[in-house]
Amino acid sequence: MKRFPAVFAGFLFLSTSSFAETVKDREGAVRKDAEKMEENSRWIYNDIDAGFAEAEKTGKPLMVVLRCVPCLACMGIDTEVLIENRDLTPLMDQFVRVRVINANALDLSLFQFDFDLSFSVLFFHPDKTIYGRFGSWEHQKDSQNRATSGLKQAMERVLALHKGFENYKTALSGKKGSPMPYQTPVDMPQLKGKYRSELDWNGQVVKSCVHCHQIGDAARLAIRDRGETLPLELIAPYPAPEAVGLTMAQDAVTTIESVAPESPAAAGGFQNGDLIQFLKGQPLISVADISWILHESAEEGEITATVVRAGQKMELVLPLSGDWRKKADISRRVGTWPMRAMAFGGMKLEALDESARRRAGIEDGKLALEAIHVGQYNKHAAAKKAGFQKGDIIIEVGGSDEAMTESSLLTRHMLTRKPGEKVPTVVLRNRKRVELQMPIQ
Repeated sequence: MKRFPAVFAGFLFLSTSSFAETVKDREGAVRKDAEKMEENSRWIYNDIDAGFAEAEKTGKPLMVVLRCVPCLACMGIDTEVLIENRDLTPLMDQFVRVRVINANALDLSLFQFDFDLSFSVLFFHPDKTIYGRFGSWEHQKDSQNRATSGLKQAMERVLALHKGFENYKTALSGKKGSPMPYQTPVDMPQLKGKYRSELDWNGQVVKSCVHCHQIGDAARLAIRDRGETLPLELIAPYPAPEAVGLTMAQDAVTTIESVAPESPAAAGGFQNGDLIQFLKGQPLISVADISWILHESAEEGEITATVVRAGQKMELVLPLSGDWRKKADISRRVGTWPMRAMAFGGMKLEALDESARRRAGIEDGKLALEAIHVGQYNKHAAAKKAGFQKGDIIIEVGGSDEAMTESSLLTRHMLTRKPGEKVPTVVLRNRKRVELQMPIQ
């Protein structure tokens, strides 16, 4: 059934200004999705309140699929969910299912997740207790990836939690985020007045949508507009487990595939093959739950863990200290594009590989970031106006020639540089040194 109420929730479009790959006819894609869902009685469309009401009526858990319809990323898994393949259908029958496609009136007290993903799922008890989150960067990177084993296992774990809800209710309390300063995205100053709570189905529906990544963008912009530096959790949100040295298995949810040497995970005694059942007291349903816990954790401290190793349960402690969050690779995030304007004046940078270093005559261990894109418009044109060109190789920034990735330099600037600053920068252009001033916004 098709519902377009005053209160919407969801996950919508990654704009072309953010360099996300989308279908050519975004307007048509959205309207076609709505038409298909109108004919599908197994889903509630764009009505979170109706979903909770149905969950309360039936006693079933609620499954909210948050999808960026025009975005090519995650198209494979979204297709598998909509056609309800034979592995998923028996499980989905045990849920109230809601599909949502925009973020205009998203309840930010409930819907806190990785806003840079094009496909996410949140699971709820009828009383709005959060069972967990599902979202996959593997599917984000490969639009044709149709694997559903991770989602299947997440659903199985949610059903087990639902069955024993009274036993897990206290542990699940940590799944809800901290209070937000605004109730919905359209209440945020950077979005208020530009968007309404409802989509404009009678006009240009795509232009009436708040993109989910705009929630993070608006939060960062509000801080920069005050002339302040950004906190690390807004620069590198929802860190992947790799930030603490954990690589998780693809087909065995929350099972460790490998542990990086000299990492926090190694220091905590985690081993290959460990199945992490609880982290920070919270039962895990997916890797996205691990990222959620890391996102909510302080830079210094400890995270308790319950793991199963060789059939035996054991308690471990994951120590957090130093720069663990700074190790997160944020280069693929949609939300990083606006920060490139803030940190580099609109350039996209890429570290030279070994052969390119040799050709440029740059020593190993020294800074070598090539400007592979220089923005042309608005705030993204600041570097161009300052004299930077595509192909420039940055070899010194702020007096330092220390080797860094784009993510590490961006993080450093956002943590330490305020809008209006200009950072002395040296680039190689046609093998000649050129001195410039990198604009900070």
